[in-house]
Amino acid sequence: MCGIAGVLNFDGSPVDPRALKRMTDAIAHRGPDGEGWYHDKGVGLGHRRLAIIDLSEAGRQPMVTEDGRYALIYNGEIYNFREIRRELEELGYKFCSNTDSEVLLNSWAEWGRDSLHKFSGMFAFAMWDSVEQVLHLVRDRYGIKPLYIRKLTDRLSFASEQRGILAERGERGEIDEEGLLEYFTFQNIFTDRTLTKGIRMVSAGTVLSITSAGSSSSWRYWDYHFTEPDKPVDEMEYREELHRLLHRAVERQLVSDVEIGSYLSGGIDSGTITAISAKSLPFLKTFTCGFDLSSASGRELGFDERVAAEAMSAQFKTEHYEIVLNSSDMERCLDAVVRQIEEPRVGQSYPNFLVARLASKFVKVVLSGAGGDELFGGYPWRYYRADAASTFESFIDDYYRYWHRLVSNQQLKRLFAPIWSRVSHVWTRDIFRDVFLQHENKLETREDYVNHCLYFEARTFLHGLLVVEDKLSMAHGLETRIPLLDNDLVDFAMKCPVNLKVRNLDAVLRVDENFPGDKRETYFAESQDGKSILREVMLRNIPETVTKAKKQGFSSPDSSWFRGDSSNFVQQRLGRENSSIYDYLDFDETQSLLNEHQTGKVNRRLLVWSLLSLDSLVSR
Repeated sequence: MCGIAGVLNFDGSPVDPRALKRMTDAIAHRGPDGEGWYHDKGVGLGHRRLAIIDLSEAGRQPMVTEDGRYALIYNGEIYNFREIRRELEELGYKFCSNTDSEVLLNSWAEWGRDSLHKFSGMFAFAMWDSVEQVLHLVRDRYGIKPLYIRKLTDRLSFASEQRGILAERGERGEIDEEGLLEYFTFQNIFTDRTLTKGIRMVSAGTVLSITSAGSSSSWRYWDYHFTEPDKPVDEMEYREELHRLLHRAVERQLVSDVEIGSYLSGGIDSGTITAISAKSLPFLKTFTCGFDLSSASGRELGFDERVAAEAMSAQFKTEHYEIVLNSSDMERCLDAVVRQIEEPRVGQSYPNFLVARLASKFVKVVLSGAGGDELFGGYPWRYYRADAASTFESFIDDYYRYWHRLVSNQQLKRLFAPIWSRVSHVWTRDIFRDVFLQHENKLETREDYVNHCLYFEARTFLHGLLVVEDKLSMAHGLETRIPLLDNDLVDFAMKCPVNLKVRNLDAVLRVDENFPGDKRETYFAESQDGKSILREVMLRNIPETVTKAKKQGFSSPDSSWFRGDSSNFVQQRLGRENSSIYDYLDFDETQSLLNEHQTGKVNRRLLVWSLLSLDSLVSR
């Protein structure tokens, strides 16, 4: 796992080596084990290395093919690289290292872009073709590894993190106001925008090719396609295949020359990963984040899953470590979290930051259970569950309103009054609708609509989680692997019938997760339906108390903290009318929304976190 950065000057002038060094220095935390550079005419490539496979100097990057045509800088892991290497060796290729980097380089030399269909893993890389004079920028299928670009009239710069691009010329960066509106609509960014003006993200599953003269083209080589099978097989066959694929996915991702650990939250996804990996890794190190609930109330009393995690640790004989957070931990690390993720994305991410810091003290690689909910329907309260909508547009209208996670459109207009005239042309409903238009699927039955929603979750919500996870783990020089996003497992999940994921579509209700008060009975009544096939398969490996537990997510008791222990902190950060945040937001409307949370009228925990994050972003 590493950090990459580079520049392509369209006039062919040499890239300033000092600028390239500034770019790689800015992302040094991603690769503390080494650095390297490559220059050719108008291109400069820089690399920071976190050594995971083949720790020798033979694994250094940039890497260049024997004939000098291709130069590679790469961030990621290709778990099936040994099989691909054997295929290349049969074709006459010779290798100087035991790395997956060299396999990627030679695969591209042999098969070009078609090689991407062979790779099972996570990656973001830049491949310079010195013969064709083309720079190829590539991200993995799911967007596990980030890659940012900025294209100006005279050059293109790119990096694993936005700070790498800004470091080229020592810039601070300006807020992208259109991106800000998008974020405060969905608490996420669905387009390729960022909150830094001029910087975009290369889309997941995409190759972006830029010629030395500056022309560019984009090719999406993979996308999700959730669909009902034409000829479904017996349910037992689905279960057996899922069991086989789960084990193979985890075992594939245990390849490493350094020690591997696993997150263990107490839920089924991380429990599945831990149960399988512990068979191959005796006394596996596991890590859990819990919360001090002394000032929590209502549904928040169930947020601490340490008891379940400890029970699984004892069963699987892991070496278990825990961290317990209180409101002061959130306050203390807020600025560091925002600095590392560079822009707010989905959810409150400080627990992820602190548990990654804990894990990094013991291992260099950690396994995560991310992806299970999006692939197998683990968020039943988020899906559109009514009968098939009469029209696609009515479906979009209904679901779009449901995905206003922070405030309504009417409130948003008042909130953004200082800049509304500059962003009012942005139609966030169109942004929302455009995601669904990319899914090749008929819309006739209720199952079709659920598959449409699964696609949306994977393309947007999961992608946001992956971006956050990468940034927060790499802040500590830690590599996070996602076994549930193994290619074969994802291909299976996309074709698995909806009724094996969510058992009772008629019984599932729509619940507002921000609704004030105690919602435990409502949540618990519906959330057992999700991930049914995964729960049933993993009964063989993990306790029934976990497989039949209610879905609640990795959440902290922020709702109570924001109106209690941390209320002074919120007021200090957001109560100053001269704060930079009010260059973008209306002070009176912000205070009105905050007051609704403080008085318990509306649970605005997500909005409070987003406001605190934006304040930290614009004030630094």
